[in-house]
Amino acid sequence: MATPLPLFLFKNSTLWTLHHHHRRPPLSAVLFSTKTKLSHSLSSTQMEGTEITEEFADKEEVKTNGKKTIFVAGATGSTGKRIVEQLLAKGFAVKAGVRDLDKAKTAFPGRNPSLQILKADVTEGSVKLAKAIGDDSDAVICATGFQRSWDLLAPWKVDNLGTVNLVEACRKLGVNRFILISSILVNGAAMGQIFNPAYIFLNVFGLVLIAKLQAEKYIRQSGIDYTIIRPGGLRNDPPTGNIVMEPEDTLSEGSISRDHVAEVAVEALVHPEASYKVVEIISRTDAPKRSFKDLFASIKQR
Repeated sequence: MATPLPLFLFKNSTLWTLHHHHRRPPLSAVLFSTKTKLSHSLSSTQMEGTEITEEFADKEEVKTNGKKTIFVAGATGSTGKRIVEQLLAKGFAVKAGVRDLDKAKTAFPGRNPSLQILKADVTEGSVKLAKAIGDDSDAVICATGFQRSWDLLAPWKVDNLGTVNLVEACRKLGVNRFILISSILVNGAAMGQIFNPAYIFLNVFGLVLIAKLQAEKYIRQSGIDYTIIRPGGLRNDPPTGNIVMEPEDTLSEGSISRDHVAEVAVEALVHPEASYKVVEIISRTDAPKRSFKDLFASIKQR
């Protein structure tokens, strides 16, 4: 949902858009367990077989036919859209949380009974978000990002408080799996990267990276089973090379295709090795091909 921020500041990358815990059971105990589903009546319109919901009072669950349901916040964004597409391709049912229903109709044309599009603004509080997420969701993926404007508080409202609202909505509902798309360099100050051009540039725009870091801290203290994914410079072109995954506060340069980022987010849902971890990812043509199980297992929990 975020408007891209062009950056020429990272080595070996093209335009870049950036975007303790109380231990609970890992994802395997969430996505592979049976949840009680509740049904209500729905007030909605239909778009070529894909459900478009404008109101959340008396909401009915998506007809998932036993599929696990994932709520994606920021679903019409450049990365969020790819996450939705890959989830559907993997056989998940998806609730796509969007601010603009008209944009969603363009982003997700065609018929897909496993996709429900819901109006959801992360800045409007956890109560509304909880109604959108619903008690039938098994996990939430946050791929939101602020839209550039004259409002210097926008990054704080979206990237920090908006994420906090999503976490609180999950806690209200008992949804115990949360995937966040963040960014490398969020903890640049602690890494000794305060003079890194990208760190300086992004924080000029409303302290973007600091807002993301505060959201990360909140997630890690929430008790929810999380995976925080910190990609390098985001590319819109198809994937090249193989994924490199490193522990938090390791990478300060490099880029990665949004398709790869979406793939990591989806794979985190099905690999228990991803639970309670912060991972940083880029791609390199000289990197060896590794399974996602091995990639996630190589990162230690902190």
